[in-house]
Amino acid sequence: MTQSAPTPYRTVWSQMRSGLLIVLGFSAVINILMLTGSIYMMQVYDRVLSSGSVPTLVGLFTIVVILFAFLGLYDFLRARMLARTAVRFDQALASTVYQAWVRSGVPGAAVQTADAKPMRDLETLRGFIGGSTMQGIFDLPFVPLFVAILFMIHPWIGLLTVAGAVIVLLLASLNKLVTNGRLRQAAGLESQASAFAQDTRSEAESIISMGMVEALTQNWTKLHKTALCASQSHSDPSEVLTAFSKSFRMLLQSAILTMGAFLVLQGQISAGMIIAASILSGRALAPVDQAIGQFRGISQALAAHRSMDVFFTRLPVAAETTELPVPKGKVDIRDVTKLSPVVQGPQNATDRKKLLQQVSFGLEPGDGLGVVGHSACGKSTLARLLVGAWNPDLGNVRLNGATFDQWDPAALGQYIGYMPQSLKLLPGTIRDNIARFNPEATDAAVIKAAKMAGVHSMILQLADGYQTPVGGLPDAAVLSGGQVQRIGLARAVFGKPALVVLDEPNANLDEAGDSALNQAIRDLRGINSTVVVMAHRPSVLTAVNKILVLEGGRVAHFGAKETVMTALKKNSSGQSVKKPTHQPRPAVASASKARAPSESRMMGPPAPPTDPPGVLVPRQSGTRP
Repeated sequence: MTQSAPTPYRTVWSQMRSGLLIVLGFSAVINILMLTGSIYMMQVYDRVLSSGSVPTLVGLFTIVVILFAFLGLYDFLRARMLARTAVRFDQALASTVYQAWVRSGVPGAAVQTADAKPMRDLETLRGFIGGSTMQGIFDLPFVPLFVAILFMIHPWIGLLTVAGAVIVLLLASLNKLVTNGRLRQAAGLESQASAFAQDTRSEAESIISMGMVEALTQNWTKLHKTALCASQSHSDPSEVLTAFSKSFRMLLQSAILTMGAFLVLQGQISAGMIIAASILSGRALAPVDQAIGQFRGISQALAAHRSMDVFFTRLPVAAETTELPVPKGKVDIRDVTKLSPVVQGPQNATDRKKLLQQVSFGLEPGDGLGVVGHSACGKSTLARLLVGAWNPDLGNVRLNGATFDQWDPAALGQYIGYMPQSLKLLPGTIRDNIARFNPEATDAAVIKAAKMAGVHSMILQLADGYQTPVGGLPDAAVLSGGQVQRIGLARAVFGKPALVVLDEPNANLDEAGDSALNQAIRDLRGINSTVVVMAHRPSVLTAVNKILVLEGGRVAHFGAKETVMTALKKNSSGQSVKKPTHQPRPAVASASKARAPSESRMMGPPAPPTDPPGVLVPRQSGTRP
């Protein structure tokens, strides 16, 4: 049976193995040098004080100085190597984690996460690897060394130390058992309260204007109090056990001194061995004490490790691709069916809604397609499929004859322009956003895209022009919805992509913006780019040559603009219509059976963006609205 290839996460851990083994070697030297203090104390009490030899004292102290100097050097080297290892660990995974987290924002993605948890897990692990707790963990394997020396001093002292260590470990295990479940519950409640606060802040304008602040404050306070109560219920037993463990460890030190004094009185050990035993027992228990003191940090690191391992295990393996020729904008959609994405939990395909059903059509380079239909008819779903953000459940979408999985995503992205229905500018400058944050983009290409989108003059009117910060930066400019959309259009047309998909691009545009949008569509078609527009207002249809009508996720009409609009007008008038026999590409077989939109849902003036109408076509004179 063949084993699956290791994930990038496990590969990084394997690559770190040699460095961690070196750290373990440093730890061995450090722990041996830690014996210096106890041995020196034994020599001082048992040899120097009894002989009164000053030269012996000076010689011993000189040796101790040298040994402690080496101890400091090796401790520094260990800390430095762990810090560098943590940085290399982060650098090896950071870009993959970020890319996977960004892709997880698409509903139905292979890995789903509601927040930046993978990046927080990576930060937790980096801090843990480079921190002092990791050094304590490397000291744990050498605890038996100190215990063995204690047994050599006297078996009773060794047994007392082991018994004390066992009791301390039992207290730590009890602490974990009592608090582990409550800790997870408290963390979940704190995350819920934080998410609620963040969501309400993003809607501050509507919340304040509608007088919702007091009500939302009460709701957040309730969530916050619940989280505090859960956190305190976790802390109460932990505080008791921690306090008892601390006092017990101090009692153990005194018990070892008492045992040593008793053995000296019995003549079984020397007086110097009392001090040495006390120092050695403290050193033997130090890593255990540190592990207990950093119990929460260790638990968080282990949880982050398991989470990252699962995260990378679920990541799809990138398939090898062949460098294909530059696409020319030829689009073929064949028998595409898309089900609603599975967001959480297992779900059968029969339980998922069909967003699109058996959709088929084709476009040639230079075509302009207007997609119209009622709200929730599948326009945005089709847009996501056309740009490869979603994958069809049945059928396929091809660009220049190749499905999207045959392309390298980074290479394909430069040939696709996409303007989603909900558009936000990313933190950066206007130039950065138009250039898609490509460091190799030239100023000429950015300005050309801005001019094509009709936004160049508007940008120049801003105080910093193309260097104006946007997207949530502290000094970001406040732009209107129409300005954001036009900058988004410039980003979509940057580089003259072969396929441009615009999802309701004129929702926030004024008459000048509408005119610029139509001109941009004509310019793109003029250079043989294929443009697909999800129509919100009929004005955008003037620049296209084909129309696709979606109804209930199915193709109701597809063909030349004049032919389809004539058919829709006749349907709205109640006249029988013979479907056009000539279509640039064959439509789906079920399209002829689809019910045409009713007159009341197809006619009338366009509705506001929040309540889009059905099929948007010019109203026929004399028809009832």
